[in-house]
Amino acid sequence: MGISRSIGGVAIPDSKLAREIAEFVRDTETDLLFNHSSRVYFFGALAGLQRGLTYDPELLYAATMFHDVGLMDSHSSDHLRFEVDGANASREFLKSRGISQADMDTVWTAIALHTTPGVPEFMHPVIALTTAGVEMDVLGLTYDQYPDDVREAVVAAFPRTPHFKEDIIQAFYNGIKHKPDTTFGNVKADVIADKEPHFHRGNFCSVIRGSHWHG
Repeated sequence: MGISRSIGGVAIPDSKLAREIAEFVRDTETDLLFNHSSRVYFFGALAGLQRGLTYDPELLYAATMFHDVGLMDSHSSDHLRFEVDGANASREFLKSRGISQADMDTVWTAIALHTTPGVPEFMHPVIALTTAGVEMDVLGLTYDQYPDDVREAVVAAFPRTPHFKEDIIQAFYNGIKHKPDTTFGNVKADVIADKEPHFHRGNFCSVIRGSHWHG
């Protein structure tokens, strides 16, 4: 599993399902993405503690660990968004373990929406916390809400690469470059840009590079 101790009151679920999830993702993803996904679990679960949310840790672990599986060649389709590819992989995996349809749907939605800001935060805790964990580890949006010792313990357990920001951007690019049509995104920004020639839309990569994180 990579870690059994608690960090800030959070631990990976000690269950057969969690161990199987970790094994599957470890065998499927690069170290970069496996460690990133593991940190996303911890940061998401820690956010859940801060917010007083109640949820099934196994489902959050499934969602966070599978959220980038769609970037891997072995689970990447030619026409679906990578988020949907990962969500579909989680559904297939969980179905084979006898997980209920409702729980599979929650995990599927958490993965499918993890790059859609402004929506998951109002949904089921597993969905909200998956996005919260991603936004913390990739964008550092809530960096100051985590005590230094807790943040450092998570990174010590699941290290970031020396140049994580550029590495994660490259991993995203590698996973989606063969299907650029699936990147069609926020139509509202397109409408404003069409009507306001001086509008400057936000840039995901710029936010990553400008985050509090080093590297």
